[in-house]
Amino acid sequence: MAFKTQEDGDDVMGEINVTPLVDVMLVLLVVFIVTAPLLTNAIHVNLPKTAETAPPEDKDPVYVSVNAQGKIFIDKTEIPLASFENELKTRKLADPEIALNLNADDGVQYGIVAKVMSSIERSGISKLSVLTLSQ
Repeated sequence: MAFKTQEDGDDVMGEINVTPLVDVMLVLLVVFIVTAPLLTNAIHVNLPKTAETAPPEDKDPVYVSVNAQGKIFIDKTEIPLASFENELKTRKLADPEIALNLNADDGVQYGIVAKVMSSIERSGISKLSVLTLSQ
């Protein structure tokens, strides 16, 4: 670190002070650490437990969630079962390579999950992952 004394003259100091830069970077790191968990799917679903498998490595999938009350969500938007298939067809037209992740609550009736999976198949979407918790 260089200190200027009266004998040094009027030389320009050519060093960059990195302390403020490090402070800003640490603040940004803390902000990202705090906000990253908030960016995940916010629908609370108790997933059934199964053996662990590797997820497919596609682009960002669309999350279809069925909560314990039988309500259906696409990402975070609630969709009635009657218009669910039409919404999927619209999304399939916009992106033919669409991939879905299905989150179904452990306590939801099997019939509702079967209807959701049937609507997914009828809409022409072939990339479907059923998410569960590993044991």
